[in-house]
Amino acid sequence: MNARGNIEAVTFDVGGTLIEPWPSVGHVYAAVAAEHGLEGLSAKTLNSNFAAAWRGRKKFDHSAAAWMELVDQTFAGLASVPPSRTFFREIYHRFASGAAWRVFDDVVPALSALRQRRLKLAVISNWDERLGPLLRQLGLERFFQAVVVSHAVGFPKPSPAIFLEAAARLGLATEKIMHVGDQEQEDIQGATAAGLQSLLIQRGGPSVRRRQIASLSELECLLAN
Repeated sequence: MNARGNIEAVTFDVGGTLIEPWPSVGHVYAAVAAEHGLEGLSAKTLNSNFAAAWRGRKKFDHSAAAWMELVDQTFAGLASVPPSRTFFREIYHRFASGAAWRVFDDVVPALSALRQRRLKLAVISNWDERLGPLLRQLGLERFFQAVVVSHAVGFPKPSPAIFLEAAARLGLATEKIMHVGDQEQEDIQGATAAGLQSLLIQRGGPSVRRRQIASLSELECLLAN
């Protein structure tokens, strides 16, 4: 691994790294369902169903059609008519709103500190056309020189292609870039295969020097060493 002092840019995953659904996916789904007459659904049950559907997804391309299928699976057995025929569009657009997301407390201080050190910053995310506007609403877009979204470039993480696209937009060799994300396969293995350095963020977990961090606040110190 190259010395961290050689890093000239840091790229970030988004979901689970910079932001999280708020109060949760299940809470948002239940709120939209209630607005359409399907009241009393448990956010806990919807979260559990969503997690199971997400784990079982195959060749998920982050298109509206793919999300529609996932939402229908989440509501299976809970709604007599699937959301694809009723309120899916409302759910889809609700998650385009900053009100459905929370920025982790360590994000803005860390991004500000890294930018003050004149590091280039970018996003590499498996997402769709809603991400750019969402980052603007959340006040995060201003930090990034590039926002590279899988649905736009046609290659999701862990494909090396999406990481190489980000490197090209930043105008840097891959070894000069550190990628930070919360998924071992998508973020760490994908970045490594493309030649980037990488760090796994596991909030609340242990910090493992040069491999894993518990907060983005650790980044500035690590990159200075």
